[in-house]
Amino acid sequence: MASRTPDPVDALLKSGPRRITLPGPAERERLRTAYGLSRTEVAEALGVARTTVAGWESGRSEPQGDTRAAYTKLLDGMAAQLAAQADDAPTVPAKPADQEVPAHASAPQAPPDRPEPAVQQSSSARQRRTEAAAHHSPEPAAHPHFTHGPLAVLDGDGNAYCPGGIVLDCPATDLPSLVDWALTEAHLGTPRLHRHGKDADPLLVVTAPAAACLGLPAELEDRRGLRLPDDHPVVLQLTRNRWKLTRRGFGPWPRIYRPAQDGRRQCVQLAVVPWGALDTRTWGSADQLLAPELAQVLGDYAARVIVPRGSAAVCGLELMTALRPPTRPVKDAATGTWTSGLNPGALTHPVDPAPPEAPDEHPVVARYPRSHQRTPAEVLDEEAFEWIRDPEQLTDDECQKPYAVGIDVNMAFAAAANRLTVGLGAPVHVNHPRFDKKVPGSWLVDLSHITLDPRLPNPFTPHGQRPEGPAWYATPTVAYATELGYDIHPIEAYLRPEHGPYLDAWYTRLRDAYLATMERLGVTPGMSESDFLAAMEQHKHTDPAQAIVLSAIKATVKGGIGKLRERPQGAGYRPGERWPALERPTWRPDIRAAVIAVARINMHRKMLKLAATGLYPIAVLSDCAVYLSDGPCPLHFLPRTPEGKPLPGGFRLGVSPGMVKHEGTQSLMWAAKMLDEGHNPARHIKGTDAAAGGE
Repeated sequence: MASRTPDPVDALLKSGPRRITLPGPAERERLRTAYGLSRTEVAEALGVARTTVAGWESGRSEPQGDTRAAYTKLLDGMAAQLAAQADDAPTVPAKPADQEVPAHASAPQAPPDRPEPAVQQSSSARQRRTEAAAHHSPEPAAHPHFTHGPLAVLDGDGNAYCPGGIVLDCPATDLPSLVDWALTEAHLGTPRLHRHGKDADPLLVVTAPAAACLGLPAELEDRRGLRLPDDHPVVLQLTRNRWKLTRRGFGPWPRIYRPAQDGRRQCVQLAVVPWGALDTRTWGSADQLLAPELAQVLGDYAARVIVPRGSAAVCGLELMTALRPPTRPVKDAATGTWTSGLNPGALTHPVDPAPPEAPDEHPVVARYPRSHQRTPAEVLDEEAFEWIRDPEQLTDDECQKPYAVGIDVNMAFAAAANRLTVGLGAPVHVNHPRFDKKVPGSWLVDLSHITLDPRLPNPFTPHGQRPEGPAWYATPTVAYATELGYDIHPIEAYLRPEHGPYLDAWYTRLRDAYLATMERLGVTPGMSESDFLAAMEQHKHTDPAQAIVLSAIKATVKGGIGKLRERPQGAGYRPGERWPALERPTWRPDIRAAVIAVARINMHRKMLKLAATGLYPIAVLSDCAVYLSDGPCPLHFLPRTPEGKPLPGGFRLGVSPGMVKHEGTQSLMWAAKMLDEGHNPARHIKGTDAAAGGE
């Protein structure tokens, strides 16, 4: 006699009572994942598609008829068996997983008038955890909209790894279904950083195996444009499904979107790892990490800084906009309706620079012949120091010191941005203005009459030599000349009467991210100087993953400031034409100049304090200064007060932005040889080439 085919639901449950009503969507997902079933298993047992089960669990649809009865039986059976299992287990007081204490500051709260859907963190977020999560402190409490965090790393085997050890099932095998999964089932995203801003879109990180599964090539053939051709099958597939790409096309960081409907964004950010999305200059060896480890590294960066959307420079600019959005809701007094208005204190629209602030390619300076080299009286040249002392100026006493010791300012450009007043609007031209240090702008002034000690770099030029005549300077540089006691008589200026501390929030978030990461690496504020130096010797080896996060934070600072003056790219560009970057409010070379000017002046001010004690640098490169010393450690040469404390106003050892760390030590003979050959010891003091742009 033929055996009776078992009920597929009974095969999953063995037994269980019937029930008429269904639990809520979130409870359906909780029961399934707590029981250890995938959506695919449930779908096969019920004879439906996997996406149908996902719809039931998200509340988008409801089962009907016989399917509803079978689904009810399944849920009842799982609930009963889980309850029985819980009754048999010993009672141990425990804190619910969804009430974990955040490791750092919790995510920003949504505006109080924003409705919150009744979505709980799925049990898969609590049950399926990778071993990598065991090495990290608890993640911030999940936002009800984004229960699985900001991003997922796809491994090509149907798994999507999220920060905190969460692993999701991802059955998508093509890009349209992957994008749909990210927007409907994955519960990925990040709350806005400012109440007038926008929530961050889901980020999907595509590893090499996942790229192959999605039909993407192992590498981009277009090495110049770094994008897939418009007729590539993957691009055509997206187009057929009514998805769009941004102007930069399908490259290492493609954005896939549809126009917003009913105020809801439909946009997913991808990062294609095998195409170089994670630049080694920023992310080190992150592209070699396993998917769970990579998810945690990117998740930590997203939680502390911003969800990555491109290069470190792109992230730096995006963070500026996210913290000070250009618009805000404004209520029309006449109609009572809400409209979009400008946000005070933000960069709200693109503005052309003053002619001296513009790079050579800009249309406002196109009147010069292409072969013309603009003079200091025609162009603003606020750059970081790159200076060496004339070796003939080394004294006999200095030549008796056996070591050259480099010190480096922590987060120098970020510290320079703190409390800096910058222009918000277009420049206004003025002839023979009276100098006002409170007004940001560019000033044409002659500082060549100011004579300073040649054993220090001149603070008014990047090369450290005295200026030869009138030149353009940003407000902080001219203000320093007045601080030194000199009369200033500007010839002309481009001033910005509308101004404010635009970068304050940007600095604060990056400072907090930097300090939180350094704490994870064993370096904290308040350490003694000797303990700090010892911790810094080992900090990059304490936790290699956090060292990657630290590198990315530093690159975000440097790249964000640099991208304020992004120059044209691509072989098709012709000098005098406008380029895309000019159309964004954050293309502001004047702000970049002001930040760099402050960083350079801060360096000089501290070097001047040390000079008063008889100490002079032999080389400076951006935020690194090299001094000759009796010992190999900064403590051997940094001056102290009679009470044994660090010299007020000088360089101080410590982790906070603006303080200094030990950059490296070499011998006197090595340094003297570098100077004799015209090389900068600060570039090589730590044994590898340093970056001229600083951190």
